[in-house]
Amino acid sequence: MSPGSGSASLAPRVAFGSLREDYAGKRAAIDAAVARVLSSGWFILGEEVARFEEEFARWLGVGHAVACANGTEAIALALQAAGLRPGDAVMLPANTCVPTLSGVRLAGGTPRLCDVDPETLTMDAPRAEAAWKEPGSPPVRFLLPVHLYGGVADCEGLLALAARRGATLVEDCAQSHGASWRERKTGSLGAAAAFSFYPTKNLGAYGDGGAVTTGDASLAGRLRQLRQYGWSRRDFAASEGWNSRLDEMQAAILRVKLASVAEENLRRRRIADRYDAAFAGLPLRLLRVREDTVPSRHLYPVRVERREAFQAHLAAAGIETRVHYPVPLHLHPAYAFLGHRRGDFPVSEAACDSVVSLPLYPAMADAQVDAVIAAVRDFFGAGAAAATGSRG
Repeated sequence: MSPGSGSASLAPRVAFGSLREDYAGKRAAIDAAVARVLSSGWFILGEEVARFEEEFARWLGVGHAVACANGTEAIALALQAAGLRPGDAVMLPANTCVPTLSGVRLAGGTPRLCDVDPETLTMDAPRAEAAWKEPGSPPVRFLLPVHLYGGVADCEGLLALAARRGATLVEDCAQSHGASWRERKTGSLGAAAAFSFYPTKNLGAYGDGGAVTTGDASLAGRLRQLRQYGWSRRDFAASEGWNSRLDEMQAAILRVKLASVAEENLRRRRIADRYDAAFAGLPLRLLRVREDTVPSRHLYPVRVERREAFQAHLAAAGIETRVHYPVPLHLHPAYAFLGHRRGDFPVSEAACDSVVSLPLYPAMADAQVDAVIAAVRDFFGAGAAAATGSRG
């Protein structure tokens, strides 16, 4: 079968995600949770938020979780509570979503970009250390690794680098709910960690939401002040703060959904395993899972040379794809002030030019997984593939 022949055109449509199906499967419990909040008459920072914070912290194996309005503000709150002063340099990868850098700027930090590991496309210690010194720039005081796509960054190397350099490590866990390194979940590894509960996340609300986790009780206390005007008690600002609060309805929904994240992550990994097996030997590049880690498989990105043609072929087969992410941070016009140009971070640039994310979500039926596999293999002239690997 020749590439692009369209033999998979009769395949069932496979959406990139399916929030409607997610709600349908949890509808009774979510509707009851929402009704409980409406009946209570309390809608901001009440019992639901407090209970969710306790349950989320326990699930992660960390001492404290402090809920906030969204993942971007979670990054800013985590950095500020961990001691960031205006102008402090924060090291983060060039290959990530804009909100990571937005959170650094919101906190008052100075972004310092580094390139990423070419096999995982996440931050690692050698490239972070190579970018450590920049003439005329402040010293790096914070490392902000991003557990991108649900993979896990170089935790061992970055924790050692932070200790050696006297820096503080804060994790961006917006895509890694439930991922782990050496049986410790992401969000429990650094001084603090930022989570997003945007609806498409592995643990997603039905609106915006976020949280900061930490094992440090005093840092958690600072977070609780920062998220609500700097109040140490009502109407008494002990320090400067701002308004970044999770509402009760989202907290109640997240409590329902938290109960199924582990099972849904397992389904994600099984789908990813089938993809890995079916795509082995094809002329596309799969991302490596780091040793001693268990990914959350938030996304399933592959790298292809003819991305537009590849996406068009899958679209003709009724399969939606996305690009995460098309532009590295240093090439966005908004961040031209950082003084970088094309060629400064070649791994990140090559990734952004070639990466495509395939559908992967817990509600995918085996037949839909088969359709994705067949369409991908057909593009490369490999013919339709039978179901490969474990099902379930």
